[in-house]
Amino acid sequence: MNAHIKDLYYIASKPERKIIGLMSGTSLDGLDIALCTFQGFGLATRVKIIEYSTVPYTSEFRARIKNIFSRRDADLQEVCLLNEMIGIRHAEMILLALQTWKFNKSEVDLIASHGQTIFHAPKILHQLVGYPNGTLQIGDGDHIAVGTGIITLSDFRQKHIAAGGEGAPLAVYGDYLLFSKEGENRIMLNIGGIANFTFLPGDRDASKVFSTDIGPGNTLMDQYIQLISPGKYFDENAELALKGEVHEQLVQALLDHPFFNGEFPKTTGPELFNLDYLYSGLLKVGNPQLSHADIMATLCHFSARAICEGIKKCFSMAQNLTIYMSGGGMYNPLLTRLIKRDLPGASFATTHDLGINPDAKEALLFALLANEAVAGKPVNFGNRRGVPSVCMGKISMPG
Repeated sequence: MNAHIKDLYYIASKPERKIIGLMSGTSLDGLDIALCTFQGFGLATRVKIIEYSTVPYTSEFRARIKNIFSRRDADLQEVCLLNEMIGIRHAEMILLALQTWKFNKSEVDLIASHGQTIFHAPKILHQLVGYPNGTLQIGDGDHIAVGTGIITLSDFRQKHIAAGGEGAPLAVYGDYLLFSKEGENRIMLNIGGIANFTFLPGDRDASKVFSTDIGPGNTLMDQYIQLISPGKYFDENAELALKGEVHEQLVQALLDHPFFNGEFPKTTGPELFNLDYLYSGLLKVGNPQLSHADIMATLCHFSARAICEGIKKCFSMAQNLTIYMSGGGMYNPLLTRLIKRDLPGASFATTHDLGINPDAKEALLFALLANEAVAGKPVNFGNRRGVPSVCMGKISMPG
C-alpha cells in the first residue's frame, strides 16, 4: 500500500485531527489561515480554532490576480502560471504561519484549500444553451501538498457542480453541522463580496436546510472605493458612505435585474455585480451627477436592500429568527444598521456568540469539508436542487 494512503487511513481513524483551512475571497486582500482541531464528524463534530491569521497579499501579487479576475478576456498563459504561483505562495504562507505559531508541520494532518476564485459561471449568469454550471478556483493543490509536505484537499466546488449544484454557496454544509440548535431557527448571514445565508431549522431536519446567495455584499462598494482611492481596499467604518445621500431611483435601478426575481437557491458573483453594473444603473436613471459619497451611500443601501428583500422572500419575520452575521460586511456600521432596521422582527448576533471568530469562519468551514471527506459521510439533505448530498474535495499527496 502507498505510504500516503496509509497515512490517510490513519488520519481518518484518529480521535482528533488537526486541519488547516484556507480561504481567499473576492476581496483579494490575502489568505485566511485557520488551524483547527476536529473530533468526530457529522452532527457529532466538535471543533476548536487553535490559531488564526490573515496573511496579506503584496500589492504586486494582488494586481496580478486582478488582471485575470472575473474577466472573460483573461490571458490564458497568465491563468496557467498563476494557478501554479498561487499554490506555491499559499504553501509558503502556511509554513510561515506555522513558524509564527510555533507549530511543526508534522503536527498538522491535513490542509483544506478553497483556492482563489477567478471566475464563477452558473447557468443563471452565462445563459448559454448546452453549457453546464461552471466555476474556476486556481492555486493548485499539488503545489500546496508538495510545498508543505502535508496531504491537501482542494477544488471543493467542482464536486458540488458535478452532483447538480452551482458550486456555491458551500457554507450550508458546515453551517448545518456546526451551528444547528434544537429549538432555534437560525440564519447564518455571511456578508463577504457576495452576501449569502443558510437557514437552519430549529428541529435540525436536514431536508429543511436552505442556502443561497442573495446579491452583492461588499463587492460593489469595494470596487468603487478602489477606483476612486487607489491604495484603499474598502470604505472603513463606512466613512465615505456616511457622508453621502442615498439616490433612491438608482437603488431601484440596481435592484431591477432578473437575478433578484430568480428562484432560490441561486448563486452569483462579481461577474455580474461589478462597476459595469453600476454604470448601467446610472444610465437608467439619466446619469445624475452624484458625488463619490452619494454613490457609496447608494451602493450600501443597495446591498442592504438586496439582503433584506432576499431574506423576506424566504421567511416571515414572525418566525422568531436569530440572524448570526459573519464576513467583512458585519464591520460596516451603515450596512448593519440598515439591515437591522429593515428586519425588525429578527434578533441579531455574530458567530462570536457561538464561540467562532467570524473572520475565521469561512476558512474553518473548508477545514470541516476536508474532515467530512476523510472521516465522515455525506449528509442527506434530500433530493433538492442546489444542495447535493456529497462529500467534496480532491486529495493531493505530498509525494
